[in-house]
Amino acid sequence: MRFEELKKDIERKVGELVKPLTDYSGLELLLVEFVKGPRGKVLRLVIDKEGGVSLDDCSRLSRVVSDLLDVHDPVPGSYNLEVSSPGINRPLIKIEDYERFSGKKVFVRTKEPVEGRRKFKGVLRGVSDGDQIVIDASGREFYLPIGLIKKARLDIL
Repeated sequence: MRFEELKKDIERKVGELVKPLTDYSGLELLLVEFVKGPRGKVLRLVIDKEGGVSLDDCSRLSRVVSDLLDVHDPVPGSYNLEVSSPGINRPLIKIEDYERFSGKKVFVRTKEPVEGRRKFKGVLRGVSDGDQIVIDASGREFYLPIGLIKKARLDIL
């Protein structure tokens, strides 16, 4: 199995295992990412909650998830587990994120050009027709289909 296929399978399995824990703990599981790093493989979980994530939240979840993953063993071989907050430039992943952060500055990169551009930096105006986000960038509005978004984040700094 190629690494990309393995990566998607691991991220899906880990997400299914961890989501009930984060929900129970009042946390939101934003991202499960399995990557090859310079020091080996890394399984990264990004969590959030209303009011922000503390170091204690990350530590507590890391211990519980580590035990859970030892039991279910969804990741072959050795890896490092990282549990972190999304940081100030929080990623936008779900449609609810785009609704929640309407009015905030964002940076969006698309998979394919939209009106000749792939990078958009501006103010998020919300969701239109349930499948597009609206960004006010460069003095005009752009409608970006959710399916074309490669990466999106708040652009605080």
